[in-house]
This record gives sequence, structure tokens and C-alpha cells, in this order.
Amino acid sequence: MSGTAEDRPDSSDGGRTGGWTGAVRRRAVRAVPPDKLLPTTQPEYVASWIYVFGVLTLSSLVVVVVTGCVLALFGPAWWHDSGTGRYVNSLHLWSVELFMFFMVVHLWGKFFMAAWRGRRALTWVTGAVVFLASIGAAFTGYLVQQNFDSQWIADQAKDGLNSVGIGAWFNVLDFGQMFMWHIVLLPLAVVALAVWHILLVRLRGVVPPIGAATAEAVPGTGRSREPA
Repeated sequence: MSGTAEDRPDSSDGGRTGGWTGAVRRRAVRAVPPDKLLPTTQPEYVASWIYVFGVLTLSSLVVVVVTGCVLALFGPAWWHDSGTGRYVNSLHLWSVELFMFFMVVHLWGKFFMAAWRGRRALTWVTGAVVFLASIGAAFTGYLVQQNFDSQWIADQAKDGLNSVGIGAWFNVLDFGQMFMWHIVLLPLAVVALAVWHILLVRLRGVVPPIGAATAEAVPGTGRSREPA
């Protein structure tokens, strides 16, 4: 057997060596096993068109993040004065439009499929929260367009936010504050929640259609049920 004695796990403690890094790795493998994190097969019902919108939502999000990073690198003057900047800005806008459209279809599709079945309640909740955070990100995006449209939206939103008592710290008329919300805080929230959502989908599996049979049989009934 290759390796020194220090490199090999100590069988006396059940292989629990490696310090805190080994403990984190073992915990991660137990929480999300590799065969669930990166599955090689999927159930047949995943071929249905309704399951496509989750992937389309993620694909649009990738384009949103990449084009947003390019816009942030070159600044407002670039996307207003440069033809290339206007093109990237248009890509950013339309990827956001597609992202919201695909996400709404995905959300309603899973709602009518009762996607919280089979211990998937947290998966459903994280998806719904991603949708709410995305609304905030899109709203702040409209506020930082630096045109008459954004000025009108900010002026109309000001009174509504002041009426509920949050206008003092969420000032829609402050371009710098809204810009930071749009490019830092809300994107981090959306991406982090989306990653959590994907991990939960991998862990629990995609929800089957209502009434779809699975390989797991209910003892004593001869019928099948969803996996827990």
C-alpha cells in the first residue's frame, strides 16, 4: 500500500482523520452525496417540457450575471456612449426579461404540480424567495438606467416606500445607494438562494407529476409512492 503512515487514515477512529477539513468534507459528502449532486440519469418524466423552464431560468441568470459584470467593469459612460456598451446593456436587459419570464412559468408550473410534496417544502420556499429577491433586483435595475424612465419610476416609488416607513434607509432617489443594491447585495442574494435551491433539488430529486408511479412500493398495499 502506497503512502506513509501519516497519510493513511487511522482505522481506530473509523477513518475520522484530517482535522477540521476532513470533518467538513465528510459532512458535505453526507449532506449531498456525489451521486445526487451530479446524477448521470433522470426519471423519464423529466423529459416533459415543464421541466425545461428551470434550466432556462438558470441559463438566463448566467447571462444576466456575466453581462452585469461587464457593465459594472466599464461603467455608465460606456453603456451610454459606446455602441458595444449599448449592445451589452441590451443583452443584460433582455436576459433579465427572459429570466423573469422563465422563472414565472417555472414557479407556476411547480405550483400546479404541488412541488412541495415529498419533503420538498424547503425547495419550494427557496424558489419563491429567489423570485421575490429577483423582483427587488429588477426594480433597482430600472432605477439605475439614468434616463427619464428611471427618474419617473423613482419619483413614483418614493411616496409608496415612504408610506410604509422604509424610505429613510432605502432611498430610491439616491442613485449610488440603488446602484450598490443592484450590483452587490441583491445579486448576491439571488445567486446564493439559487445555488441553495439547486442543491435542494439535487438532494430531494425533481418532483414527479401528480399521480406518477415510482419504484418505491408502499408496504402491504402493492401501490407505489414518491420517494421521501
